[in-house]
Amino acid sequence: MSIKPYWDYFKYVLEHKKNVFKTCWSKGLYKHAITHDLSKFSSQEFVSYAKYFYINKEEFKQEFDKAWEHHYKNNPHHWDYWLDENGVPKTIPDRYLRQMIADWEGMSLKFGDTAQEYYLNNYKKIKLDRDTRIKLEMMLGLNDSLAHNYGHTLEEFANMWDESEYNMVFRFIKNGYGVDSYELLKSNS
Repeated sequence: MSIKPYWDYFKYVLEHKKNVFKTCWSKGLYKHAITHDLSKFSSQEFVSYAKYFYINKEEFKQEFDKAWEHHYKNNPHHWDYWLDENGVPKTIPDRYLRQMIADWEGMSLKFGDTAQEYYLNNYKKIKLDRDTRIKLEMMLGLNDSLAHNYGHTLEEFANMWDESEYNMVFRFIKNGYGVDSYELLKSNS
């Protein structure tokens, strides 16, 4: 078997760690800058990730899913870490929210989007308790003053207001990130 897929994945992880390092360092998250995603080098993750991403996603999906579960269960900067045994979200401490944002910003350096776009495009998949969601949206600069003053998530504002009222306040999201957040939040998917 060729070593190329493993070498390619190793280079990808190093690039990701470098990008997250830059982001963490600029935010004063010095320890996390160094320790971020070290589990990706573990025997429980490395080979399975490499096979999935660089050999065949269909063939190695089950193996990857097990590796991914190991990853998020051992890295509290993933929102999945904070789900209880029934899948109910627990409150994420600020420290890990900052690390999660740094991870998304590091990914954005590779893929050319932003942490905000990642969050918005995955809004329905990312399971957070209400207080954590409000805090995260504030940290991302998506819902600063209104969340602080009124204590609502973007989705709650979308459900309270019609589209024109919502866009009067949050049009900067569509203009700045190219995501129609009202439409996204009102959709069933």
